[in-house]
Amino acid sequence: MPRLVKELHLGYLAAGGLALVLALFSYQVRRLPVTGPLLALGLGVLAGPEVLAVLTVPERLLEPLLLEAARLMLAISLIGVALRFPVTSLRPVLRPVVLLVAVVMPLAAVVTGALAVALVGLPLSLALLLGASLSPTDPVLASDVVSGMPAEEELPETMRQVLTEESGANDGLALPLVLIALAPILGETLAGEAQAALYEVVVAVVLSIAIGAATAGTLRAVDARWSVERPSEMVLTMVMAVAVLGACQVVGANGVLGVFVAGLAYNAAIGKMEREEQEALDEVANRYLVLPFFLLVGVALPWEQWGRIGGDVVLFAVAVVVLRRLPVVVALARPLGLRLRDALFVGWFGPLGASSVFYLAFSLEEGATDPRVFALGMAVVALSTVVHGVSAIPLRKLYARAGS
Repeated sequence: MPRLVKELHLGYLAAGGLALVLALFSYQVRRLPVTGPLLALGLGVLAGPEVLAVLTVPERLLEPLLLEAARLMLAISLIGVALRFPVTSLRPVLRPVVLLVAVVMPLAAVVTGALAVALVGLPLSLALLLGASLSPTDPVLASDVVSGMPAEEELPETMRQVLTEESGANDGLALPLVLIALAPILGETLAGEAQAALYEVVVAVVLSIAIGAATAGTLRAVDARWSVERPSEMVLTMVMAVAVLGACQVVGANGVLGVFVAGLAYNAAIGKMEREEQEALDEVANRYLVLPFFLLVGVALPWEQWGRIGGDVVLFAVAVVVLRRLPVVVALARPLGLRLRDALFVGWFGPLGASSVFYLAFSLEEGATDPRVFALGMAVVALSTVVHGVSAIPLRKLYARAGS
């Protein structure tokens, strides 16, 4: 058996075995101060080339594998995010979500870029690209904070809605920042990249609204006209997410944004939906399907490049996790309509994960091949997975106690 195939099968075993343990002992695991993604990341590091060396990723496959794995993981997670709350209930959180995406996300990119220049000496163009790639929050890791019965008991619904919808919207809308940051590196004009970004966003929104609304309309027509068993909502929406992703890629549109928009369009058109099915989709996407992805991230961590950069990589990662978002959100607490404790919570829980890995791999594919960008970005993703995974439950409980 070829080594690559054998390692792929070992990956199935590791990810499937971890998912099996989490499923069988889900109640006990939920009480632990760790998350599934953190466990999968640790397992990937353990099985990876720096420890046991039973799983490796050939360098030629690293970028496309990470890119497509992150793209698919985001699609599945974002459809769950789009369906988590009825669209009609989101109007009160529209203002803070728009400000978080339109103001906080670009400022987070600037802060991260400035830290890359100051602490690592990265050239300005590469620093801005790194900042843009690390600007969106991650829907996968954010879901661990806001979903499930404990979160519903400890966090107000408005807080859960803000973090959910922000993590859904900013993953796709970070693309214009990344494309504009890529322009000077690739020798393209800013106007050309801005035009390309506008095309990707507009076409994705139009196409995805059409697909989401058509799917919902067809489902309602089937319910009304034929006495047939209704398809599982969970399966239907996951298949729709993959279809939207493929359709957007074919026409050169933003597939990540498209999936989220299609989910919202479906949500709005279908009306009242089955809460158990929605919760099952969140459970599947964010507790089980995420595990192979974070296992892959653990295996692919660039230890050799971190060694070349030296201790500055640790300083940079810590500074980004602490300073990239928290001070910005606290400073904008009044415009965001947040109390201080709300701003502290929202500011801290802006984790980096699949979305950042996606844009780091996307930048490599586009031609930004300086290894420092990928290495520094992956360091921040790894640290965020650890610290946000460990702090989610304790800080959520602390937030609940502070309001009692």
